[in-house]
Order: sequence, then C-alpha cells, then structure tokens
Amino acid sequence: MHSYHGKSDITFEAQGGCLKAWFIGSYGGPEVLKFGQATEPVAGDHDVLVEIKAASVNPIDIRVRKGQLKRLVKYSFPLVMGTDLAGIVIAKGAAVSRFQVGDAVYARPNRRRIGTFAERIAVHESEVALKPTSLSFEEAAAMPLVALTSLQAMVDLANIQPGQKVLIHAGAGGIGTFAVQLAKHLGAYVVATASKPKHALVLSLGANEVIDYQQQDFSQMLEDFDMVFDTLGGDTLLNSFRVLRQGGMVVSVAGPPDLILAREWPMPLYLRLGIRAISWKVRYVARKYQCGYRFMLMRPCGLQLAQISALIDAGVIRPVIDRIYPFERVNEAIAYAETGRASGKIIVSHQSEC
Repeated sequence: MHSYHGKSDITFEAQGGCLKAWFIGSYGGPEVLKFGQATEPVAGDHDVLVEIKAASVNPIDIRVRKGQLKRLVKYSFPLVMGTDLAGIVIAKGAAVSRFQVGDAVYARPNRRRIGTFAERIAVHESEVALKPTSLSFEEAAAMPLVALTSLQAMVDLANIQPGQKVLIHAGAGGIGTFAVQLAKHLGAYVVATASKPKHALVLSLGANEVIDYQQQDFSQMLEDFDMVFDTLGGDTLLNSFRVLRQGGMVVSVAGPPDLILAREWPMPLYLRLGIRAISWKVRYVARKYQCGYRFMLMRPCGLQLAQISALIDAGVIRPVIDRIYPFERVNEAIAYAETGRASGKIIVSHQSEC
C-alpha cells in the first residue's frame, strides 16, 4: 500500500467551467459540500474517461468530508466527492487495452482520484470492469465499494470456507446486504445483526439467523464463530471477539487501524506510534481471546469486480437499493446516509426523474 498525496482530477475555475460536480473546499460538516462548475478531467495513457450515469453514497464519503482520513490520505482542495460509479467509456488513453469507447462499465477509483459525484471522471483501467449486463446503471453503481470490501474481507483476509460460521454486523446496511449474500455463496453459516423491521430483508438475502441488536446481545448468544465482519466499531467490535473460536478473526472497516497497516503504509514515526496507541485495547482483547484482528482498507481492483459481475449475472448476488436521488440532490442523499436508517445503498442518478 502507499500513502497518497492526492489531487482531484478536476481543476476548478472561478468562471466558465463546463463540468458539474459536488465538491468540498475544506473539511467539515454538511455545509462544506457545494455544487459548482469544473473543467474536464483528462484521461492519461492508462485511463478511461467515463461519462457517469450513476454513483452511490458510502460511509467513507462522510469520513472524507469530516477529515477523518486526512492523516492517511492527503487531499488537495477543492476536492470532488464520491467513490462509486457506473457509466459509459467516452474516451481512452493510448495504452488502454481492456476497454473500448462505448463500453458500459463500473468502478471504485483509488483514493487519490475519487470524484464520482460529477458528470465525468478519468479512471485507471486496472480499476474498471464491464458493468453486469443484468443491472441498470443505478444498480451497478451500488456495487463496487461494498463488493470489493466484502470480497477482500471474507476471501482475501479471512479465507472463508464452506461450513464455517460468519457473523455480519449491520446486515441490512450497504456493506451488510452484499456481505450476507457473498458469505452464503461461499458456503458459510451466516448470522447477521439488524433491527427487527429489517429481518425479513436480511433473511431473504440468505442469512440463516438474524439477531435484533436492539433487544438481544449477540455476544451472549453465539459461540465458536470463524469470522466476524464488523462495520460498526466501538463496543460492538470489542464484544465481537467473545463469539469467536480460538484462532478466529474479526475484520473491521470501522475500528482502529492495526499494526499491519502501520507497517505497510509509509508514514512518519509519530503516526505509527499513534496507531499503536489507539489500537492497544482491541489488540489486548484479541490476544485475550487468542483471535486475530485486521483493519481493512479496500483496494480498487477491476479484475475482482469482473468476478463480481459474473456472480451478479448468474443471479447469485443482487443489489439492494434504498433510495435514488437525482444528481442535483447529492447533498440530500448524503444527509439521508448520515441518519443511518438506509437499508442497502443510496444512489445518485444522472438519469433520475426523482
């Protein structure tokens, strides 16, 4: 992994820009998100230029806006927001070999080059895959980040095998709705947490059991699990070690960074020491229960997205969409995401009449 000193692909102009985009000029609350004009992104030799038909909202969009990742990824302002996309290739760099103009694609650009809440974006071809043919652009835009996160957590890190037991927190959320389906496809016995009104949805996705986290304590009900997939952090993360077998693993996208991240990412010594300090408690609990802990930062990968496309077109996995907002209302879409009430993904469409 690398520590990115990223700049937006889009250069902002005070007057006369030709690209509409949602951007932030500084870190902060909802008020820093603005709608404005930008100049066109330019595709490099290994890039495709994509006309964005739809994007989706992810928790990381909110974390970026708040500045919660600023020590790991150094952005320049103004910064175009958005991390998932589906659209059509309208130009390509001289070295691009995998895609042609006119291809329908989807992608999660790397952290240096986010900016999918815009009309167009340049993306490295290695981060792009052909859109699943069975999905609309809005449905496809729901997939890249949650699909890659789930696949890399359960396959690359935890190596889930048939018959193993997996607990997925927030099974009705954006990541959870995908993770439940993927874990089931991998042959796992799947338990998820969700509020009571969302149990039917989570069961329909393949969960064997659903626990009402508002009324039940999962840590007192489960045991001998092979993996817990944590998207919540805090006490939920710490209590998750109680349900694991010896040698089991918690993979978290919401907990503190781990020491492996500190070793793999080039960073100053004070940041390494900071990660050691903020992760001491979770590392202590993991040692107490003789289990593993990994903090995961998803990596963009077009080849893995192609694998996901095959699963989707085979009917193994389906998108779960809560609401679709028009592009001009990205701010409302993010505000709804911040309520934490969504079941599945929140989509931003350039084609929506909502």
